[in-house]
Amino acid sequence: MTAMAHEPLTQEEVLLEGFLALDTPEGFRAELIAGEIVVTPPPDGEHEKYISRLVRQVIKQSRTEMDFSGNKGLLLKSGEACPKNHVVPDVTFAPLDLDLFAHAGSWMRCNGVAMVLEVTSTKPQADREAKRRCYARGGIPLYLLVDRDAASVTLFGDPEKDDYRGHCTRPFGKPVTLPEPFAFDLETADFL
Repeated sequence: MTAMAHEPLTQEEVLLEGFLALDTPEGFRAELIAGEIVVTPPPDGEHEKYISRLVRQVIKQSRTEMDFSGNKGLLLKSGEACPKNHVVPDVTFAPLDLDLFAHAGSWMRCNGVAMVLEVTSTKPQADREAKRRCYARGGIPLYLLVDRDAASVTLFGDPEKDDYRGHCTRPFGKPVTLPEPFAFDLETADFL
């Protein structure tokens, strides 16, 4: 019997293997963002209230009929010498006619995704910075951030390389205009 020589694993490969082998407790969410493994506890009721209110509006008012997935794993390009980012948005929206979620595995590419939504929780800086850059690198057209600490909603658009070129921030209580394919004013009055 002959021993086979194996190439040593790179730091990137070791990190990715470790991440994929995680056994997170029920309700917790693990993500690999910019070379860092982030584990988030189950969300509180306020977090879920914001998501519910926004999803309801998108489903009822969007000009293009939308499908959505809560906590869908997305594979996104990496910006540094780390594995592909494995990011789990609070909500992922895609045009219904694309049927993106039907046959997707646990982690799917972001082609066809129209918008992702994040509501800040225990690690708001990841939502404000690292995830925003990941979504822009992935070419996701719109990123909607509900920042509970700042009591504001920010819509990022026009992704280019590592960030979005445009953004519009409104305080809770003021509407945010969602462009095509949504084409309606998102109300935030019940966030107050």
